[in-house]
Amino acid sequence: MNRTLIWQLAIRYLRGKRSANAAPILSRISMVAIAVSSAAMIIIFSVFNGLESLVKDLYKAFYPEIRITAARGKFFPLDSTKLLAIKGLNRVGGVTACIEENAMAIDESNKGQKVVMVKGIDNNYFSVNDIKKYIVHGADSVSMGHPYTAVVGMHIINELGVDFNYPFSKIDLYYPNPNVTNPELNPTSAYQQLSLHPAGIFRVENEFDSKYMLAPLPLVQKLFGAEGKYSSIEIKAEPGAVKELKVQLQLLLGPAFRVESRYEQNKTVYMVMSAEKWAVYAILVLVLFIASFNMVGALTMLVIEKRKDIAILKAMGAQPFAIRILFLFEGVLWSFTGGVAGILLGIGICLLQIQFHLVPMQGDFLASSFPVEIQATDVLLVIATILVVGVLAAWYPATRATKAVDPSLKAA
Repeated sequence: MNRTLIWQLAIRYLRGKRSANAAPILSRISMVAIAVSSAAMIIIFSVFNGLESLVKDLYKAFYPEIRITAARGKFFPLDSTKLLAIKGLNRVGGVTACIEENAMAIDESNKGQKVVMVKGIDNNYFSVNDIKKYIVHGADSVSMGHPYTAVVGMHIINELGVDFNYPFSKIDLYYPNPNVTNPELNPTSAYQQLSLHPAGIFRVENEFDSKYMLAPLPLVQKLFGAEGKYSSIEIKAEPGAVKELKVQLQLLLGPAFRVESRYEQNKTVYMVMSAEKWAVYAILVLVLFIASFNMVGALTMLVIEKRKDIAILKAMGAQPFAIRILFLFEGVLWSFTGGVAGILLGIGICLLQIQFHLVPMQGDFLASSFPVEIQATDVLLVIATILVVGVLAAWYPATRATKAVDPSLKAA
């Protein structure tokens, strides 16, 4: 029994015939069930991809491609020769030195107070981190001129009640003075103080908007009593150079420093997003297997209906293996037909969402609608899944087909 005949018979059984038998009806139902499951996979995968890309894009504002921190301790000194050596490495796109720590922020008019993360930055910060596009009001830089200025998260402004349109508004920052051992003797010297005018407002996401203030590096170093020290060196790498630069930087700085990529800085977040995607995939595969039970029944009915055909094939010399292959191929064909229809439906719905933003996103996000990103690897994964499901669903009916006997021949 050659492959051409198997193909022709499988196509004929796929089309079915107009009769009162249940097999053609059940086959259509099973293909619809597989199509719906496949469409759901494509849609959910694409939404996860879109959300993952959105989160990664937001994290670029405060997490550089490479960050150098001390292996121990909060602040560290770095001599100018090593800093120049870092800047001189091949494929380094930019270097910025930072210092950050929590401080108490109080509105000058005492409307509110809040613990914030104050990050001291130099002039290179905005070229290393992608935050400029999120500044919704005012300047995209900090100044040590009069008055001292800062770029502040939108939620901090709202919680403190600062009127950022007022040119003389200020936020007072307080940090414990590390040089004072007995603050009770002189309470006024217990805290270092710095006043900043919020000249720029950024809006990225709640996690950042309610946490960060960006201020001039020397002023923040003085506030923390850490002149000449840093908490991190942040680096922008040329495309594809992150792994190479990580190795070079670790060799240059030694074990006293930790060198991390953006993924390593947010490993938990990325792992959770990946785990969620695969957990949903496992649930949808289970749903697909349940939907394939219809196909098992339909193929079993088809085997019963085609017992006369099977007997004729056996009489023509067809081996049991060839008959098994015929019905396995039939199951794969049903699964593939339903799966491709579902994939096309899912891609169509995703394209409509991309073009017309049909489903809005609730909450305080920069994106007004659910982001969607179709990836070829997801399409290939869904195709592979439906093919495997088709083979597994067809295995029992195909095995039974090799033992099927036409009742009329048995009676004779």
